[in-house]
Parts: sequence; structure tokens; C-alpha cells
Amino acid sequence: MPHLSASRREALNFYLCISPWLAGLLIFVLGPMLVSLGISFTRWDLLSPPRFVGLRNYERMLGDPLFWQSLKVTAIYTMLYVPTELVGGLALALLMNQRVPGIAVFRTIFYLPSVISGVAFVVVWMWIFHPEAGLLNLALAQVGIDGPRWLTDPHTALSALWMMSLWGLGRAAVIYLAGLKGVPKELHEAAIIDGANAWQAFRHVTIPLITPTIFFNLVLSLIATFQTFTSAFVATNGGPLDSTLFFVLYLYRQAFERFSMGYAAALAWVLLLIILALTLLVVRSSDRWVYYEGARR
Repeated sequence: MPHLSASRREALNFYLCISPWLAGLLIFVLGPMLVSLGISFTRWDLLSPPRFVGLRNYERMLGDPLFWQSLKVTAIYTMLYVPTELVGGLALALLMNQRVPGIAVFRTIFYLPSVISGVAFVVVWMWIFHPEAGLLNLALAQVGIDGPRWLTDPHTALSALWMMSLWGLGRAAVIYLAGLKGVPKELHEAAIIDGANAWQAFRHVTIPLITPTIFFNLVLSLIATFQTFTSAFVATNGGPLDSTLFFVLYLYRQAFERFSMGYAAALAWVLLLIILALTLLVVRSSDRWVYYEGARR
């Protein structure tokens, strides 16, 4: 390519290097998304040809009680899980940020559960929550408490799934730990010299400097909770009495149990719009509470 300038050769090499990724994006992401958008305007059972029905699938949601139930369950779980992960992950990161012998081993132990197969850890928790032979109820019995039927009682099933989620706090904690490592020690020392105690230094120095990390974890948590599927599918299958019928689980049922592919595709696009709206809301609000060092206000 002797006739090309250095900048054009560099640009060409760049696009050649990312071309496999671009091809994968078009074939496996954008392409299927556009196809699913088209399917959402049809009635299709995988066996007969798709039949165009316009907006009927979206209108159907308004009168579908299970759609609203799945949305309610997902919203309640999100309100339980997101604050727990944000606060619990930060508390765990503060513990892992201490200088004690063997801290690297403890960091590994806390992080490992977040990379274990979802089905495997749900099966373990199903055994823990077993109403008769489970470790949790056996422990409660030792102090005179008659434990509930965790996963088979509609009043406790969703709470049990929320307790399962604590297993994965290590993921958020590792991200927080990276943010804590970036806080300059000089600022803490200056605050202490000025008369601040440990809590005041944490509140007025550490928290503002890790707000970008909090923002990142908040967005990830919102997206993850609205895509909750494995724990509900394996442990309760949406029961009892639809008390753990998450949105994605309801979408799965429509697609692969009832073969209502058009309605399932419409549900998927509604889920995308909900997640997009919440993410944009968080991003728009970040100007008020996220502090970037060196940025002008």
C-alpha cells in the first residue's frame, strides 16, 4: 500500500484488526436483535409461518396479569438486591482492603463464589433452605425457632432468592476494592491532621472519590437484576403461586414452553426499553452525585 499515507494505513490496519469483532457484532448481536424486533410484530409458533399482527403482542401485555406479576416480582427483587450489593459489596471491600497476613487468600475466597456456575450454587442453596434437613432451619431450631418452608412458601420464596444473591457479593467487592486502591492516602492523612475522625474521613474523602465505582456497580446491578433467571428457574420455577415469576422466566415460558415467539420477542423488547430507561435515568443523575477527580463542575 505505498500510495496510502501513514494515517490511512493505520486506520486500515485498525479496521482489519477489529473486523472479526465487527462481524460477530453484526451476525450474532445486531442481526438477531433486528430479527427479534420483526418477530415481535408477528404471531409465530415455530411450526407455522409467521403471521403479521401489528402491535397486538404489545397490546396483549396490558391485559396480561402474569406480565404485571413478573414485572412486580422483578421490581421488588431489584429494590432488595441493588442496595444490598452496593452496601454489602462496599463493606466487604473495606474488609479486604486491610493489611493483614493472608489477605490475598481471603480475597480469592470471597470472589470465587461469583464465578461458580449458577446452577451449582443454586442447588447448594436449595439444600441449605430445605425445610426439614436444611442447615438454616437446623440452625434456627437450635435457638428454638421453627424455620419457614423457604422456597415453598409464597411469603418467603422471594426473600430466599434474595438471600441466595448474597453469595455473589464478591464481584462487586472486587470492583470496589479497585476503587479503594485508587484513593490517595495523602488525602486521608490531611483529613486526620485537620481533626477528622475515621468516619468523617471515610464519608468526606473516601466516598466522594469512589462514586465512579459506585455508579459503575449500580448500573451493572440494575441490568443484572432485571435479567435474573437461573436462581428462579432452578429453585422455584416461578412458584409458589407465581411469587418468584421473574420477567425473564416469564419470557422463557412464552418462548420455549408455549412457543409464542412473537409475544416473547415483544417481552424482550419491553425489557430492553425498561433497562435502557433506568440506565439513562442513572446516567443523567450521575452529574449530581458522581465526582470525577480533576473534572470541572
